[in-house]
Amino acid sequence: MTAVYTFDVFSSLDGFGAASGGWPGYWGKQGPELLAHRLAVYEEEQRMVLGARTYRAFARMLAANEESGEGDEVRDAWVTRMRNLPATVVSSTLEAPLDWPDATVARGDAVDVVARLKEESAVPLRSHGSLSMNLALMAAGLVDRVQLTVFPVVTGRSWLEPVFRGAADFDLELLEQRTLDGRVQELVYRPGLHA
Repeated sequence: MTAVYTFDVFSSLDGFGAASGGWPGYWGKQGPELLAHRLAVYEEEQRMVLGARTYRAFARMLAANEESGEGDEVRDAWVTRMRNLPATVVSSTLEAPLDWPDATVARGDAVDVVARLKEESAVPLRSHGSLSMNLALMAAGLVDRVQLTVFPVVTGRSWLEPVFRGAADFDLELLEQRTLDGRVQELVYRPGLHA
């Protein structure tokens, strides 16, 4: 039996993972229900899988928040929990030790690394962000679930990071859906390559 792998990603309604132009984290649309749900998802035992670029971004963001004394602006309870989960960072350039409590560096192609992790892991695997890595894993059939959290914004002029740019074609089977704080949609899909 192989471990379930979840690609967990935030998106604007128009399909972007971030925006410039003064948009805050969560595009300013987070509420108590979303944050409590995220914490509940991350409370489960699991292993994080991150690409090097996403790991660096998280490490920078969390370190900058710590140094500036901004308190909990970035360190929501679920983010703190995510950072304390065991993690595998797929990278050919990073060297251990990493600035992450329980992280290891895995060298090699992400497809090979995750295929091995799926066979060996006793707990589910989850990746938050790591767009290019997860698109390659989807194309290889290694992503079991796509957990897409859609925020009610359109970033038509200030968009950054198209979530599915360069992806293969996929059919998606809807497994779960929920509305959080009356405005944020969480959609969980099982992806399959479109024939």
